[in-house]
Amino acid sequence: MFTTKKLTPIAKGTSGPSQDILLKAWELMCTAKAMTELYEENAKFTAKYVHATSRGHEAIQLALGLQLKPQDFVAPYYRDDSILLAIGMEPYELMLQLMAKRDDPFSGGRTYYGHPSLRRDDMPKIPHQSSATGMQAIPTTGVALGLWYKERAGIAEDHTGELPVVVCSLGDASITEGEVAEAFQMAVLKKLPIIYLVQDNEWDISASADEIRAGDASDYAKGFKGLEVRQVDGSDFNASYNTLEEVIAIVRKERRPFLVHAKVPLLNHHTSGVRMEFYRTPENMAEHQKRDPYPKFLQFCLDNRIQLDGLKQIEQRAIARVKADFERAKAAEDPTAQDLHTHMFAPTPITEETGERAPKDREPTVMVDSALFAIRELMQEDPRCLLYGQDVGARLGGVFREAATLARDFGGHRVFNTPIQEAFIIGSTVGMSAAGLKPIVEVQFADYIWPGLNQLFTEVARSCYLSNGKWPVSCILRVPIGAYGSGGPYHSSSVESVLCNIKGIKIAYPSTGADLKGLMKAAYHDPNPVVMLEHKGLYWSKIKGTEDAKTIEPSADYMIPFGKARIVQEADPARIDKGEAAVVVTYGMGVYWAKAAAKEFAGRITIIDLRTLVPLDEETVMNAVNKHGRCLVLTEEQLTNSFAQALAGRISDVCFKQLDAPVRTYGSVDMPAVPLNSTLEAAMIPNAEKVATVLEELLTF
Repeated sequence: MFTTKKLTPIAKGTSGPSQDILLKAWELMCTAKAMTELYEENAKFTAKYVHATSRGHEAIQLALGLQLKPQDFVAPYYRDDSILLAIGMEPYELMLQLMAKRDDPFSGGRTYYGHPSLRRDDMPKIPHQSSATGMQAIPTTGVALGLWYKERAGIAEDHTGELPVVVCSLGDASITEGEVAEAFQMAVLKKLPIIYLVQDNEWDISASADEIRAGDASDYAKGFKGLEVRQVDGSDFNASYNTLEEVIAIVRKERRPFLVHAKVPLLNHHTSGVRMEFYRTPENMAEHQKRDPYPKFLQFCLDNRIQLDGLKQIEQRAIARVKADFERAKAAEDPTAQDLHTHMFAPTPITEETGERAPKDREPTVMVDSALFAIRELMQEDPRCLLYGQDVGARLGGVFREAATLARDFGGHRVFNTPIQEAFIIGSTVGMSAAGLKPIVEVQFADYIWPGLNQLFTEVARSCYLSNGKWPVSCILRVPIGAYGSGGPYHSSSVESVLCNIKGIKIAYPSTGADLKGLMKAAYHDPNPVVMLEHKGLYWSKIKGTEDAKTIEPSADYMIPFGKARIVQEADPARIDKGEAAVVVTYGMGVYWAKAAAKEFAGRITIIDLRTLVPLDEETVMNAVNKHGRCLVLTEEQLTNSFAQALAGRISDVCFKQLDAPVRTYGSVDMPAVPLNSTLEAAMIPNAEKVATVLEELLTF
């Protein structure tokens, strides 16, 4: 095992690293340096998969990692292998990821070197973060938001008086990303216990600092009132250790955000695929070499009366360990083809419908209230449940009143407004879930989901799979959707096809209040991310023909498993046997267009309400199509390249021999947006009359 002896504690009232820490840091610096050199010596082999190393950044990273505790959270990035060594990871374990081996402790061979995810009791926790530059800022800030909430709700874990801190590692170039600004904004707004460690080597990839930024991280942080900054020479271990010691102590006690801006040299390639000689001059590389932390730290150790012979012995042992671990890692097993299919989703406990759908002692409830009541019950049952988003706080309770009274009943720390930043709303759920919470968040309209799509795709959806099952994201994302009453191009969109192409999320699209409540409850108890699409036109059943969206409110324990469709109505068996019937497969508002249209074809139309788009109840759909021989897939979305067309193609493949007519699809006209004018809106989207025309053609084919 890689040695991790217990360190001598720093004496009370003193500052700075003890000699034991210096020796440990020296061993790890030599280890990190040896790993870089070995990877370069074996470049033809190690460059099979892209990697980068911490060479030049070792001092600041070791100074951080050696001070973190098991209750802390940290988000190292792709150049941060020295942080990983400092918290206790073995070189062998890092090399397993380098070579994408089956026993890679982070992802099982699924993601790049230096993209860790870790969940060990004796080490700081590392939730999943993607490769997209700067995107880790939001999920990591979400962890800090989770700690903030738990401390206010009185459900924080006892860590013997040492509260956890959260550290997010960033490169200086990454702070130009807009999503980093969203993270900083929330950190100062809520006074979160987070440290942003910005390692500034004055390079992007091939772009130098003067090309891509008007100021550095310290300059940028001035725009966020309450984000205190410390600057440090990140190549100086002692200075780095002392600075971080001070900052960590303040954050543990005072619970407020800091940014530590560390200037460091870049002594290795950007990555194995982008070599430094491609874009840097010899003069630039020589200048950076002058700030190499290795000789600086060696001299510091000598100045502190540590013998050179002892230091060299430590270095030789580190080099030998690195070489041995490298050979051992090369011999390790690769993943098998079967390993591809594991951990897309964490297992859900909700596999059967439970509870009472229509209790006799209750009155019909509009759909929007069914969701409200579901969330109220969840909050009453579980203090880990909280709700946030735009305008959901006490003053308004949501633009559709979908959160009315919740903030009043449960407090502003539990139901609160966020700034207008969809990326943070969505991506923060990764960190909130990692902190042990069950967030319900809302994007105000489906049209507004686009700024958050990167977080949904790269962070939320991939967390379980790329962490090899360690960090599934338990969250519900509520999204009001669909055209209703001249909402125009910014409040009427349907986006389900885009969402269905994001693998790793579940998607519900209920058409009744009972289904909304039952699916909401199931989604809450599901350990995976769920997008709840809620049609605005069904919220209050004000549109003619949607009265059935208003249902008896189910019991508090009512749950509907995902992937189970609802048979809304069935055709007469005799008409089915004669080949005179058709099945409509639909969801959301499509259910009501289909029901109204079906009145013209008495006994001839079966309607299937999918209820969930991911997972899909393929068995129910295919069985029905095989029986009827005719099928219409109905959607509100613009039709071309839609979920509906994809489903129709799947039905055609599976049911081809039983079809009496081509599978038909119908949806909105392929326009870029839903127009504001009511006449134009009506011309674009389906209605019962249009659906009836399609059914007539299908039945007479």
